[in-house]
Amino acid sequence: MRDAEPATSQPGQNLDESPLAWLRRRRGKDGAALISDMQFMAGERLRADFTFAQLGPRVTANWDAALGASGGRRSGPGGGAEIADHVMAARERVASALKAVGPELAGILLDVCCFLKGIEDTERSVGWPQRSGKVVLQLALSALARHYGMGETRPQGTTHTRPRHWGAADYRPSIDGAAAPDQPAAD
Repeated sequence: MRDAEPATSQPGQNLDESPLAWLRRRRGKDGAALISDMQFMAGERLRADFTFAQLGPRVTANWDAALGASGGRRSGPGGGAEIADHVMAARERVASALKAVGPELAGILLDVCCFLKGIEDTERSVGWPQRSGKVVLQLALSALARHYGMGETRPQGTTHTRPRHWGAADYRPSIDGAAAPDQPAAD
C-alpha cells in the first residue's frame, strides 16, 4: 500500500487558462515580459479573491432556494444569510481593490483577471483600438499592485512615502486623554 501524500493547503491553479500568465510569458521587442511579476501577482490576488468571494457566474443550477439552504426553511431570493464571513470578507476586498483603481480601470481588471477574457475580446467589447488593451491593462495592474502595497517605488533616501503621524519627531501621544507630563491639565 502506498503512503498517502500530504495534502496541500490550496488546490493548484491551471495558469494556462489565465490571460495574465500568457502575458507574463510573452516578451516585448526589448525582451522584457509584457507584465512584471508584481503586476502578475496583483492580478492573480484579485482573481483569487474574486473566485473565493463566489462572484463569478454559476455554471450549474442553484438549488439553494428549493432545498432550503438555511436549515430546511425556504429562504427568499437574495437572502444572503447563509454566506460565510470569509466569503463576505473576500467580497469586500474585491470591492475595495476595484474602488482603489477607479471605474476607468476596474472594467479591464474584471474582464481579464476575473472573467479570464482575452485582451482582444476586451478591446472589441469596449470599442478600443487594437493593441491598446495591453497598455491599459498594464496601467490597471500597476494601480492594483500599488493598492496591495506591492513593489512600491520610492525616491532614494526615503524610508516611507507618507507621514505616519502628524506630530513632531519627539511627539508622544497621551493615553486616555491624560495630559502630557510637561503640559498642565486643562481645567
